[in-house]
Amino acid sequence: MDATVVDVAQAVEGFSFLALFLRADWVVKGVMCILAFMSVWSWAIAIDKSLQLRSLHAKARNFEREFWSGRSLDALADQFAKNAREPFSRVFAAGLREWKGAHPGSRVAKAAGAEAGRQLTDTESGLGVLATIASSAPFVGLFGTVWGIMNAFRAIAASQDTNLAVVAPGIAEALFATALGLLAAIPAVIFFNTLSANLAKYGSRLDGYVDELSALADRDGH
Repeated sequence: MDATVVDVAQAVEGFSFLALFLRADWVVKGVMCILAFMSVWSWAIAIDKSLQLRSLHAKARNFEREFWSGRSLDALADQFAKNAREPFSRVFAAGLREWKGAHPGSRVAKAAGAEAGRQLTDTESGLGVLATIASSAPFVGLFGTVWGIMNAFRAIAASQDTNLAVVAPGIAEALFATALGLLAAIPAVIFFNTLSANLAKYGSRLDGYVDELSALADRDGH
């Protein structure tokens, strides 16, 4: 009984994640390392973008509160436009430069809209990487799977034995590569969709401010 328990324990240990990695050949190890890096990279991007968007929403709320507080345009310009660091302030500064020209409403809308587009493009940085990881990680894992199965068949051919003990290691390595591919891809898909929705909400908020700013300039011009 004790010997059987020991054998089972040794067999389980032989199929641990570390054992599967160490036993794999250099191609499968390379695939596993790439997938692990992709997974860590997607988590780093997701955390960074989540914190960035949370900060941007907080700053937007503060800006909108101050902008609609009834203060004079000059006071707002001193507070936000002269040292613009976040998207709403930069859009305000861009629109303000066109405020006193002819047809201020259309000029403000054009300048502020262009600046809003630039700010949103900068904010979207990193989402493309998440999309790439989400779409490519399963295929990278699949490559490792195919390679591992090929190794299993080579082991069968070399040993002339179809015993499960001969086939199992290669199959386990192959399935482990598949699992790592999914482990990298699934969170990346979730992160991309969640952050894209959050960014779209922020973009709508910024576009709405552009419309309000151009409307104010148009009324001021008349």
